[in-house]
Parts: sequence; structure tokens; C-alpha cells
Amino acid sequence: MFLKILAHPVLSNLNFHMPMIVDLRNPLIMLAGENGSGKSTLLHSIYYALRDEDVDGYVYKLDRGGAKTGKVFLFDAEQHNPRMQLDAFKDQPDMMEFLQLASHGQVMLAMFQTNFPSLARGTTLLLDEPEMALSVSNQRRILKMLKELVADRGFRIICATHSPILIDDSETYVINLDRHVNRNVPLESFGAEGASTIQ
Repeated sequence: MFLKILAHPVLSNLNFHMPMIVDLRNPLIMLAGENGSGKSTLLHSIYYALRDEDVDGYVYKLDRGGAKTGKVFLFDAEQHNPRMQLDAFKDQPDMMEFLQLASHGQVMLAMFQTNFPSLARGTTLLLDEPEMALSVSNQRRILKMLKELVADRGFRIICATHSPILIDDSETYVINLDRHVNRNVPLESFGAEGASTIQ
């Protein structure tokens, strides 16, 4: 399955060459790159394409190549944090109590343990920074869970991530957006990597 992006209002502005061809054949894909490199933008673009949505300024062609994508579910760890949406659980006192007492990381783990496996078989799961708030050991746990969703439930999973745990695993296919021409990178005034810029 390939996504061919012919025009895009954000990716074009980031100086990506069009057409941009994205290989989506692997069932477990990591979108890697610097802050501002277009990971989340590409993830949302994949979401629109898989749902055959028209988006102003976004021209694409999706070649499914016979691949089945099932239902498409997008989870943004920052925007969809259940702890920020307690009203949705007012009729579930046990869940409400858990969300009020648990850490952000514990809530994220619960999503991987209960919510994602309850999605339909063959779901395409798009995750924006799923490692947010998770320790290194828990990032290893979610990687194991992602692999199980692929192997046992036929999921396709695409993550925008900064996690070396997810990116460096031998079973993940990595699309590194830093390998493309991109002018939206940190300015030199931010200092050298690892150096303090605090005055």
C-alpha cells in the first residue's frame, strides 16, 4: 500500500518535494524526525487518505494494492488524554476514580491494555506520540502490546514518535522525515545539541 501526496498545504510549506511517496506496506510503522519535521501532519494525512476524506489543499492518491485497512482509529496522546475529559466518565464511577488517582503514564498504559485491544480486528491504529508520559520500561511494554495487536488481531499500526525504543526495534519500519529537505528545523540560536542556552 502506497500513499502518493501530490500537494499538501503544510508539507509543501516545509519544503518537502512533491509528489511525496509513503510506503505503508509494513504493518508496524514508525514516523521519526525532529520537532516540526511533519510527523503529526503526515500521520493525520494518512488518516484522511485511509478514510477517503477531502481536505482543502491536500491532493493525494492511495494505492491500497489489495491491502485491507479495516476501521481507522486515530489517537493523539496529547489531545485525547482521558484525564482531561472526565465529564465523559461521569456515569462510570470506577473509571472516574481511576482517572483521578492514576498518573498520566498509568492512564496511557490502561489505554493499551484495555481500550485498543477492544477495537475491531483488522483496525488501522494511528498513534501520535504514544510514548508520552511513559517510562523506558513502559515504552518496552507498549511496543510488545503493539506487536501483539499486529500478530494476534491483524492491526496495522502507524506511530509518530520520538522514542528510540519504538524506532530502533528490528520489527518496526521507520520513515525518518529528517532525511527529506525541510526548512522547519531548530534555529542555531537554540544552541548546540546538549548545550544549555539559558543565560
